[in-house]
Amino acid sequence: MTLYTCTDGKSLGGLPAPIAHPCGRAAKALDDAGHAYEWKKVKGGTLKFWTWPSRGRDRAEVEKLSGQRGVPLLVLDSGEVIVGSGPIVEWARANPATPAPSQTA
Repeated sequence: MTLYTCTDGKSLGGLPAPIAHPCGRAAKALDDAGHAYEWKKVKGGTLKFWTWPSRGRDRAEVEKLSGQRGVPLLVLDSGEVIVGSGPIVEWARANPATPAPSQTA
């Protein structure tokens, strides 16, 4: 699976939901649920007005996957796309990672 976040990444993900950064909140939920994932940071932020001119180019892959430019965005191995921190957190809580079988000699 692949998690797309802004360049702030996992910062402030541990704060309470109204204050937590959405990208950090999504990443923390996946980490807490024990998921391994590829992490892709994309440039261009809604509040970072200086990134607006290149936002379309910087987030083209995100837009192709979801039809919009917002992150966080989670692409499951099945190809299903989950958009937004709330739905990603809900998915992670409902689908904890299964531990790999231990190998004994």
